Amino acid sequence: MSRIGKRPVPLPSGVTATIEGGVLAVKGPKGTLSLQTADEIAYGLEDGAISVKPANDSKRARAFWGMQRTLVQNLVTGVSEGFTKTLEITGVGYRAAAQGKNLRLQLGYSHDVNIAVPDGLEVKTPDPTTVEISGIDRQKVGQLAAEIRRWRKPEPYKGKGIKYRGEYIFRKEGKKK
Repeated sequence: MSRIGKRPVPLPSGVTATIEGGVLAVKGPKGTLSLQTADEIAYGLEDGAISVKPANDSKRARAFWGMQRTLVQNLVTGVSEGFTKTLEITGVGYRAAAQGKNLRLQLGYSHDVNIAVPDGLEVKTPDPTTVEISGIDRQKVGQLAAEIRRWRKPEPYKGKGIKYRGEYIFRKEGKKK
């Protein structure tokens, strides 16, 4: 039994869900998201909640159960509250600037790094060393954050680079004299 999968996903006020033709669509104040339903999982709408149960007793159905429930929860959270990832830039001369649908990063290379922001996402730079990515699709928000971080991962000696807010960077001691 999946502990996560057993619990139904409650729908907050202002959020509606429909299941038609193998697609679960969730609509809320921030927008609409949809999920292609898995054949091994049975979805149901009851008392303002979405229930997720395995359609049969196969190993594959039990393996998908908890993950599908989490994907449904992400849809509901996305259309009601949205998701945000915050990146922090550490290093002398490292900075970021949001310019419309582009993000310009100066990361110690001989050139600036320009990243195009996909549709449905919003990037803000409250200060030159902080980048906030927000949107309703959790996967897209996390993917853009990972692509930005990939340009300069934090290094363990001085901690220079791009890290997620709250991420712990294991620090190493330098060379002894």
